[in-house]
Amino acid sequence: MFRPSHPLTVGNAKVTLEEGLRAIAGGETEIDLSDVVAVDSAAVATLLTWQCAALNQGHSLHFPCLPANLESLIDLYDVAELLSSATVEVGDGTQHH
Repeated sequence: MFRPSHPLTVGNAKVTLEEGLRAIAGGETEIDLSDVVAVDSAAVATLLTWQCAALNQGHSLHFPCLPANLESLIDLYDVAELLSSATVEVGDGTQHH
């Protein structure tokens, strides 16, 4: 399981994006974001890019623990449908497909 632990913001999204892409290229299908505290719109773009990479390899991603602040951004930008092939679980256990 890939588990980034630093903020996922525009300041460091490229590093986290590349780490995740390497994990996905290695067959990873689960990304745990529970340790990610700070997010901004770059986090949403990162999730979408990761999902696209996984789908291109014939996989879908599972996010077992999505921070509430990231879930809020996904809702704000109305991109949950774009993440529809990935299972997204919010901290309270609610799943969005």
